[in-house]
Amino acid sequence: MLETLKYLIGSTGVSGFGSKSTAEEVTETCPDLRSITAIITGATSGIGAETARVLAKRGARLVLPARNLKAAEEAKARIVSEFPESEIIVMALDLSSLTSVRNFVSELESLNLPVNILINNAGKFAHEHAISEDGIEMTFATNYLGHFLLTKLLLNTMMKTAKQTGVPGRIVNVSSSIHGWFSGDMIRYIGQISRSKSQYDATRAYALSKLANVLHTKELAQRLKQVDANVTVNCVHPGIVRTRLTREREGLITGIYI
Repeated sequence: MLETLKYLIGSTGVSGFGSKSTAEEVTETCPDLRSITAIITGATSGIGAETARVLAKRGARLVLPARNLKAAEEAKARIVSEFPESEIIVMALDLSSLTSVRNFVSELESLNLPVNILINNAGKFAHEHAISEDGIEMTFATNYLGHFLLTKLLLNTMMKTAKQTGVPGRIVNVSSSIHGWFSGDMIRYIGQISRSKSQYDATRAYALSKLANVLHTKELAQRLKQVDANVTVNCVHPGIVRTRLTREREGLITGIYI
């Protein structure tokens, strides 16, 4: 309860930042990121859009993968109008499709770009039950499985970039405190909701996907440490933020990311 109150009033933590801190304030100590390439999923709106805008302001080259290329081009145009020298690459990626993830990475590799930062931000809260082309429940496929494969396929490039440049690589997985709402057998539940909608509960499915993000982060952090990679991975809870996460049913409450 005390921590919640501190968050709501904007008290700063050990980092010196709090819930009222902006992305611009957080990045003030690293004003020149012209040598950095950052990939941000879900950058067409909400948290991802502001992250992309501020990184572009600091000079980073951006790769914006998106399912909706029109929305991504519009996001790019907004950033370029504010920061004309920005270098932004828009590429196709549907995180719910493992084939699409592989195609994206293959196309990215053909550009011979370094990869310093990967921000796995895109998210989906599916009110209606749906199955991906790979036979997996859609929320889990989008929020976890797609990002898991994306990270796995980009990891060697990130480790190579960090070794060659001496600049530590950064992977950020955007999760949610809602991950703590899931209880029960994870494997059994994802199997049930991938076979039938009878056991489907949108909030529980979302919590499961966010818990998977947390567990992935913890395991990957250990593995990176074991191989002495100059790449770190962290999982973050974004707090209470107005986004389009529940775009299927827009409204004041459903548009809040917690």
